[in-house]
Amino acid sequence: MPLVAVQKRLPAHDSELTTSEMKHNTNTLKLKRLHIDTQIEHVVYMRKDCVIYKSEGFESMSRVQVSANNKTIVASLNIINKGVLHEGEAGLSESAWKWLGAKDGDEASFSHPPQIESMKHVRAKMYRQKLQRSDFKEILNDIVSGSYSNVEISAFLTSCAGDNLDLEEVTGLTQSMVETGHRLEWNNTIIVDKHCVGGLPGNRTTPIVVAIVAEAGLIIPKTSSRAITSPAGTADTLETITHVDLDMQQIQEVINKENGCFAWGGSVKLSPADDILIRVERALDIDSAGQMIASVLSKKNAAGSTHVVIDFAVGKTAKVRTLEEAEKLKYFFNVVGAALNLKIKVLITDGSQPVGRGIGPALEAMDVLSVLRNDPEAPADLRERSLVLAAEILELSECCAKGEGLIRATNILNNGSAYKKFEAICRAQGAFKTPVSARYVSDVCSSSAGTVTEIDNRRLAKVAKLAGAPRAASAGVLLMQRRGNIIREGDLLYRIYAEEKGQLAYALRYVESQTNIIFIS
Repeated sequence: MPLVAVQKRLPAHDSELTTSEMKHNTNTLKLKRLHIDTQIEHVVYMRKDCVIYKSEGFESMSRVQVSANNKTIVASLNIINKGVLHEGEAGLSESAWKWLGAKDGDEASFSHPPQIESMKHVRAKMYRQKLQRSDFKEILNDIVSGSYSNVEISAFLTSCAGDNLDLEEVTGLTQSMVETGHRLEWNNTIIVDKHCVGGLPGNRTTPIVVAIVAEAGLIIPKTSSRAITSPAGTADTLETITHVDLDMQQIQEVINKENGCFAWGGSVKLSPADDILIRVERALDIDSAGQMIASVLSKKNAAGSTHVVIDFAVGKTAKVRTLEEAEKLKYFFNVVGAALNLKIKVLITDGSQPVGRGIGPALEAMDVLSVLRNDPEAPADLRERSLVLAAEILELSECCAKGEGLIRATNILNNGSAYKKFEAICRAQGAFKTPVSARYVSDVCSSSAGTVTEIDNRRLAKVAKLAGAPRAASAGVLLMQRRGNIIREGDLLYRIYAEEKGQLAYALRYVESQTNIIFIS
């Protein structure tokens, strides 16, 4: 009979560790807050002599799964040669720290991330294969759960950019976005909303429209985004006046009291996948049509809206550049809206130049207040565009008969009740502040005489961003000229505001490198 070697497990001494104890001790580290801002990128920091770094075979920039406080993310690994971290410690970037809800001394585990099955759909889209609604749902669920790194999210966004999504895919993506988040429910049968597609600096009609429509008695729970590629989003602008980080309960309380609200959509997680995608889109400086439609309509649907007015500003340097493109987007919005039971009205408007004078959160807020207060010096174009949009909402919701919306909206603005409603909404949200401009200022004047024939929206917006907007809320550009204006040599074209001297100098260097931002002939 053959002999069989049997290895018997001897009882462990007190100083020995069981297999589970060894694993527990070798894949966990204590967290230390390093206060390193990497924007949206999740980063984990380890010592070069860390046992996990060595035993797991990690390399610098490896994808690492980090788990703490019953939450998990995928982060990029950075290695620290010496200092900063003690033995047994790991650090996290601020974005990762906040996502995990970490505190100094928390224990976190580190491992290779599992294979993400939904990445097969991303790879398929890279090769222009059509995705189904269920494919999008898998991808978005993984994104919301933190399974995707920013590199993988970037791959998804770029695979869907351009004309890579057909109408059915845009509809599926939109529906999947709604399904990943919460949805506001209202007792009213009609809930209205509006959205401007963007790409037009200073086009801050939303606060004015909400005030008019809410005063007219309609419910308008306005949730807005922060800037993606622009110098200011609606939420950025309104944050210079009031609090916009409202939760679901706060939104409902403000609506019940004042009919309208101004909330940042990211704070209520109505479409959390979209909020994550927007952050990466901002870093990539892209805003594709399919993603934009899905982003807008998923938020409207999740907010409980039933009637929505969409403003397409069309111009050579706007986001929508041609009437043909606008008509295609109009069709897409109507079809996808119908699939979500939304009644949509699309307006195609002039996008040849900025709206109002201010470009940047605080400067745009000043324009808004001047219109609402019926200041004689208020920008007429911002006032007129806001009245048209408010009128369309009043008529789309059948609050007014066809042709009477503009009269009703104008009366509400002219008699001061729109301003009172705006202030009441802001106070219901916890604040009514006065926006201020930045301390460092420089004028850009004309080097020739003639007529203003063209204003480059994109390059003027870039000046405002280089000056610090939207992160520096008081920074931006104050535009002093409009198309058709006759000017003399030395006349003021626009004024740049910055919170830091370096940012002002940075913006001015860009201005000096450009031959024409405002065209004069």
